[in-house]
Amino acid sequence: MTAYDNAPSKRSFFTRLSQATARWAGKPQTFFVALLIIVIWAVSGPFFGFNDTWQLVINTSTTIVTFLMVFIIQNSQNRDTAAMQIKLDELIVRLEGAREELLDLEELDEEKLELIRNEFEKRATKAREMLNKSLDENAERGG
Repeated sequence: MTAYDNAPSKRSFFTRLSQATARWAGKPQTFFVALLIIVIWAVSGPFFGFNDTWQLVINTSTTIVTFLMVFIIQNSQNRDTAAMQIKLDELIVRLEGAREELLDLEELDEEKLELIRNEFEKRATKAREMLNKSLDENAERGG
C-alpha cells in the first residue's frame, strides 16, 4: 500500500461529498429534473396568483443551489487541476532532455509566465517556418 492510495475511506468527507455531487449534477437526468422543477413552479404561478412568496420560492432555491454548487465545482476543479499538474510533472521528469525548470510553472506570476509563453511562441513560429520551407521545397521538386 502506497502513501497515496485513494481508498474511499482515506478521502475526507467533503471530498467524497463533492465528488458524488459533481457526478450527480453532471448527469443529463439531473438537468431534466431541474427543468421539471422549474416548469412545475411556472405552471403553479396562476394557482398562487404569481405572488411574491411564489417568486421568492424559486429565487431562494436557485440562489442556495448556486451558492453551494460554486464550492462543489471549485473543489472538483482544484483536484482535477492538481492531479493534471502532477501527471504533467511526472512526464517532464521522465522525459529525457526536458527542462525541469518548467515543473512548477503554475506557481509563477503572470509576467514570468508571459516571458516563457513568448519563448514558446517564438519556437513554434520558427518550427512552422521550417515546416513551410520544407513543404515548399518538396512542392518545387514535384513531390
